[in-house]
Amino acid sequence: MVIRILLADDHPMTRAGLRDYIKREKDFELVGEAKDGEEAFNKIKEQLPDVALLDIRMPKENGVALTRRLKSEGISTKVIILTSYDAKQYVLSSLRAGARGFVLKTAGPEELAMAVRAVVSGRLYLDSEVSASLHDEDFCPEPLSNREREVLLKAAKGLSSKEIASDLYISERTVHAHLASIYDKLGARNKTEAMLLALKYGVVALEELIE
Repeated sequence: MVIRILLADDHPMTRAGLRDYIKREKDFELVGEAKDGEEAFNKIKEQLPDVALLDIRMPKENGVALTRRLKSEGISTKVIILTSYDAKQYVLSSLRAGARGFVLKTAGPEELAMAVRAVVSGRLYLDSEVSASLHDEDFCPEPLSNREREVLLKAAKGLSSKEIASDLYISERTVHAHLASIYDKLGARNKTEAMLLALKYGVVALEELIE
């Protein structure tokens, strides 16, 4: 099977490097390139590649907004977000928008190839640097209660503590207590890290996050 890929990045040198990565793999085919979000959308809609590699920051439309647009249009192309920035703060917004992979531009060709093959096969892929920065692989988190899972999922979708309290008919103080317990069980320091760790350890499924 040949995996058809479209590449979108506003930096010519970055595109050149990624182009070389793609050409190294015999089962990869580069079907198009774009220098901004609008051009990327038009080419994806025309070419319908298997995978789109999208820079998180592009002129006209950034990678997350473009991913959301592709999803709303019902385009089945799998998206991998590329970023040179400290990654964790962008991962959740990318996944919620519909991305299936998240890779740092500092990653080597082997990691990019793994990411492409993973998302094509239906799996979520997080850059090894992002994943490794979260926690020790030998760590085994304590299970969350049903209420804690509800609180975590609502927090991951961007709801404030006040909004979570209203939705679940509990006090804001109780929400804070649940969050503190969640952080302790997962070894997290904030909501973003807690959600990523929950995904990493299978405490919650990606489908629960983006539904």
